Amino acid sequence: MAKLIFALNMSLDGYVDHMEFTPDPVLFRHWIDDMRGLTGSVYGRRMYEVMRYWDEEHPEWDAERHAYAAAWRSKPKWVVSRSLTSVGPNAILVDGEVETTVRDLKARLDGVIEVSGPELAHGLADLGLVDEYRLYVHPVVLGGGKPFFAGPRPRLRLIASDRIGESVIRLTYVPV
Repeated sequence: MAKLIFALNMSLDGYVDHMEFTPDPVLFRHWIDDMRGLTGSVYGRRMYEVMRYWDEEHPEWDAERHAYAAAWRSKPKWVVSRSLTSVGPNAILVDGEVETTVRDLKARLDGVIEVSGPELAHGLADLGLVDEYRLYVHPVVLGGGKPFFAGPRPRLRLIASDRIGESVIRLTYVPV
């Protein structure tokens, strides 16, 4: 049975904004290894559109960016959206029955499936489907924006904390 994990970069004050967090080389290597180890990912529309950047080659990329792109492209993706009519390579559009789809994925696959997008993660957590939260806390205060948690959560229990790179702490929680 697969585990569904919600993992994102987050500011000290609890907000997510991919434009505000530039990973150092150690953290970027961590994200490459993380992507390689996934069974697949479930994306909300907005996060999927951000991640589509990795579908195309960019001449300015270094070897690390090419490695991340290759890992991302190789993994299956399920994209939850009511507004998209199609998705890119190695992706499946989920435009209805999200709960049924995710329960099926968890039941028939092994390993880790990451969910990306705070609102999608919130909805899946309300259904009892999120098994773990990984908060990558950066020493940045944004003062506003999209919160990591899109709404109230049940009690969580800290199961691990790790320093990654120069300044990021990963906090790992499970629902109690």
